[in-house]
Amino acid sequence: MRKYVIEGGYPLKGKITVKGNKNAALPCIAAALLTDEPVTLHNVPEIADVLVMFEVIEDLGGSVTKEGAGVYRIESVINKNELSKEKMQKIRAGILFAGPMLARRNEVIIPPPGGDVIGRRRLDTHFLAFEGLGAQVHIDQSYHVKTNKLVGSDIFLDEASVTATENAIMAAAMAEGTTILRNAASEPHIQDLCNMINAMGGAISGIGSNVLTIEGKEKLHGTTFTIGSDFMEVGSFIALAAATKSELVIEHAAPENLRMIQMAFAKLGISWQVVGDDLHVGTPQEMRIKKDLGGAIPTIDDAPWPGFPADLTSIMVVAATQCEGTILIHEKMYESRMFFVDKLISMGAGIILCDPHRAVISGPSRLSGAAQLASPDVRAGMAMIIAALAASGTSTISNVYQIERGYENIVERLQQLGAKIKVVEE
Repeated sequence: MRKYVIEGGYPLKGKITVKGNKNAALPCIAAALLTDEPVTLHNVPEIADVLVMFEVIEDLGGSVTKEGAGVYRIESVINKNELSKEKMQKIRAGILFAGPMLARRNEVIIPPPGGDVIGRRRLDTHFLAFEGLGAQVHIDQSYHVKTNKLVGSDIFLDEASVTATENAIMAAAMAEGTTILRNAASEPHIQDLCNMINAMGGAISGIGSNVLTIEGKEKLHGTTFTIGSDFMEVGSFIALAAATKSELVIEHAAPENLRMIQMAFAKLGISWQVVGDDLHVGTPQEMRIKKDLGGAIPTIDDAPWPGFPADLTSIMVVAATQCEGTILIHEKMYESRMFFVDKLISMGAGIILCDPHRAVISGPSRLSGAAQLASPDVRAGMAMIIAALAASGTSTISNVYQIERGYENIVERLQQLGAKIKVVEE
């Protein structure tokens, strides 16, 4: 078992380059199954979730060849309709193979997916979208989706689910006729997927909006596509710099995707300078929570894009512990996301967990290292790393596989900034 041992209380300094967007890479990998021609993806983050997606492709009969750092050539062959139960248990994003497999083979059997332990993550929207395209869904121990022919239609998603939107896009890309997808999610990673499918010969318009028009094509061809920068990494590194009183340059940060994130950090008194495509996060930071009009306690809450991303709420909780004042963090999507705050409280954080979705943070808190921290999910794990680096003393984090599912070579990258972090094998 791998653990991280972290000695905190030291400022960091240097440059850190943002990797490719995990949440774009996963659907783009799945979309490679929409064609029998080679697809080459650049700027792919080399993380555990990506490797599992490649394993699924190889299990189906395809091949994946690494051609360079972050560059992979995918040749898809689909020899069966059923996804591996073992591999699906490792990763929630395996559900993304449903759309392209249904488009190519008219049938797919999907075991229940695994992934982060952050609460109930309903799949209803995926299957309602497939039914809207003419598929039949049978649910027993697995999800069995079958159709004689996918036919485009006017579909209103019952929630703006990211992965359901992506599955619907991939299935509709090869359906007969036109699909209008309403209440679609519109995150940058969905925009990447749409742009990749268009580069394969697809015809998707309305990209970046909540209404997509998809002209189905009988056949799509191979392409070369570059994954965009991961704004979750950017938000994590901003919080890391502020919490540890460090000066960092965050390279390839794609500032155009950070407007709402910038507004949320501003509530904490955290700011940065934009220089080209990079962010310069300097010291000293104000680190004082700004009250709302009338002196009310402010709130940071998540919402569908372009609202504040749910995946960054854990990161904001840690950043807020180092700021003067009181703020409410409200994570609306998952009822277990906030349960990691008990670990921060054990380190000395001033946090009241109001209910499964809301936490009140009062700071600044002097954090102390903790010997027994465990990462329940990707973002909470990164939040614990930030807390440990900001704390005095030594902390140990276990279950680090969850962190490595979302952050490429995070230990080595932090070490290059001067972080006192090491991996211990047990």
